Amino acid sequence: MSASVGMEARAVQDAALPPLADLMARIGPQARATARALALTPGAAKARALASAAACIRQDARGILAQNALDLADARAAGRPAAFMDRLMLDPGRIEGIATGVDGVASLADPVGRLLATIERPNGLVIERVATPLGVVGVIFESRPNVTVDAAALCLMAGNACILRAGSETLRTATALADAFRRGIAEAGLPADAAQLVPTRDRGAVGLMLAGLDGAIDVIVPRGGRSLVERVQADARVPVFAHLDGLCHVYVAAGAELGMARRIVLNAKMRRTGICGAAETLLVDRAVADTRLGPLVRDLLDAGCEVRGDAAAQAADPRVRPAAEADWATEYLDAIIACRVVDGLGDALDHVERWGSHHTDCIVTDDPTEAERFLAEVDSAIVLHNASTQFADGGEFGFGGEIGIATGRMHARGPVGTEQLTSFKYRVRGAGQIRP
Repeated sequence: MSASVGMEARAVQDAALPPLADLMARIGPQARATARALALTPGAAKARALASAAACIRQDARGILAQNALDLADARAAGRPAAFMDRLMLDPGRIEGIATGVDGVASLADPVGRLLATIERPNGLVIERVATPLGVVGVIFESRPNVTVDAAALCLMAGNACILRAGSETLRTATALADAFRRGIAEAGLPADAAQLVPTRDRGAVGLMLAGLDGAIDVIVPRGGRSLVERVQADARVPVFAHLDGLCHVYVAAGAELGMARRIVLNAKMRRTGICGAAETLLVDRAVADTRLGPLVRDLLDAGCEVRGDAAAQAADPRVRPAAEADWATEYLDAIIACRVVDGLGDALDHVERWGSHHTDCIVTDDPTEAERFLAEVDSAIVLHNASTQFADGGEFGFGGEIGIATGRMHARGPVGTEQLTSFKYRVRGAGQIRP
């Protein structure tokens, strides 16, 4: 499909929709009503619905790939970079991964109704803190179509309805995935409106969601670049699970074993360059730079990664390009990494604090004292010792998936899974007590 034909098809599709205000005025109340029902749905019923949804995604794989091919063609015609195309692209393996993720969520324990604490007061009152759903979760995302299903599955298992707003470049793919998911849960007896995808590219839908849809939305989760997240944080009238840049660091400390450091650095950067857990800055302790820096830089360059470094990194290999100050603050989401030699652990900690985004940072060392100090002092949602930053993923944490990685400090932090998509209430049991 040519770009012009694709644009015409999108225009016809959008013209067939009701006015935006009317469309969103229906979506909000439908989500709110569904959330009330989901809050009372037993865990076994939610698990069956998710298993059915996974089966439907597998059944619809060919149609989903066909829609994804149209989105890819439009993105290619628009000159989107390779990293963007990688985030947008689906193949049979990735679709199977999406379905497997839904099965994983289905296998989790029901987070709703968990007894979080019991307090027995001297007057005989018994106070229980119990996990409850958040209600309606609005998810605004850009180029990753898998977020459609990840968010829908996690929200459903946590007893929440969700309203999903995909980026215009991925709307066809997201719609095909949402249709399969909705059909699956409906066939299992749960309401399809547990997961509603906003069926328009009109950007005004984002503003209406940020305003809360007249009280229908309880929390917003943005998944995308800095401009989207900053707009959400600035304009939202409901709570936000912030997900800022994944400006992730790997610090190769004086106590690092070279073989391990080489494996971790290469994987952290190059396994998938377009994900938020990809390493964007490599820091190397000056005390071991003579033996560690050259091999680490050569591995990256030989793997096709552009390295932008300080004077020491440039001296290690003539292919290293000079780093500008902006490189220390850049989330490349591409085969590019910034590299700097630092004067020990304290200097590394200062660099991470100044330039990091509080997402995911790693130290490579066999020195337990170095490791514990790094783990204690780095104020990031995820801090790793001797492991790739690409483990910054809810599935790898055993959460069955994630709706995002929250970099704020309130309520949820790190991978947002089913437990983080719940709140709580207090149940107080008495025997006629009154307050004196």
